[in-house]
Amino acid sequence: MKYVTTSFIVFFLSFSSVFSQNTAEKKSTASANVSLLKKEFVIPNLNAISHKIWIYLPPNYEKSSKKYPVIYMHDAQNLFDAATSYAGEWEVDETLNKLYEKTGKGFIVVGIENGGEERLNEYTPWENEKYGGGKGTIYMDFIVNSLKPYIDTNYRTKKQQKHTGLIGSSLGGLISYYGGLEYPKSFGKIGALSTSFWFSEEVVHFTQEKGNLKNVKLFLLVGGKEGEDMDKDTQKMEKLLLKTGFKSNNLYTKINPEGQHNEAFWRSEFLEVVSWLYHLK
Repeated sequence: MKYVTTSFIVFFLSFSSVFSQNTAEKKSTASANVSLLKKEFVIPNLNAISHKIWIYLPPNYEKSSKKYPVIYMHDAQNLFDAATSYAGEWEVDETLNKLYEKTGKGFIVVGIENGGEERLNEYTPWENEKYGGGKGTIYMDFIVNSLKPYIDTNYRTKKQQKHTGLIGSSLGGLISYYGGLEYPKSFGKIGALSTSFWFSEEVVHFTQEKGNLKNVKLFLLVGGKEGEDMDKDTQKMEKLLLKTGFKSNNLYTKINPEGQHNEAFWRSEFLEVVSWLYHLK
């Protein structure tokens, strides 16, 4: 797998530094059913950053006693609110509110804020000789063994693997891919969007070792205008997964020829990703 172009490298490394800028002048676009947890999490052995957690609850959550599937997502600053986003938000809340109005299907979404300049370390399970990284294993252990138990204790969740999703883009796609294969008993629905497979060749060996899964659904998305070999890398991983034994009915790869590496692309595809993963029509 070849590295992507320099412009994309700069994007990956500086992606979240913009979050530190003052956004007070920007108007919040988050829906009323989106909130921040009062509790923040410092992740031992990762860094000293206090990570904020965003929670999206279904529109009927307070008026019902139902339990709901949970989707864990990265880069929470970009998911719900234009005031905190890097370059536009995913509109996860608006999309899922409309889905609920249309189908009655509700989800809980847990968005974990990235650690700013530590984002690359958090979202990469392996080191890159040039760019560093490699603390993603600690980050995923936190989600599985600390955050998920906290959410399951404090919210009405469907705890089982088949109801639990993990979705992210770019380096967030890489850590979602890793998390799905490393923790198949915790996550049954994986959305790996515009995944940074280029970051380390270790992803190949990892897939060969872990890819023989029968009960995990995986949606791979990539855009044709994302940069050098992003689409080829994604197709290569698809073939490797199938060769390794990943169940073909549980794997869907979509290449959008017009897709670019940005929030607008991921926003436009989010509903399809969730719909396929959770069998929604």
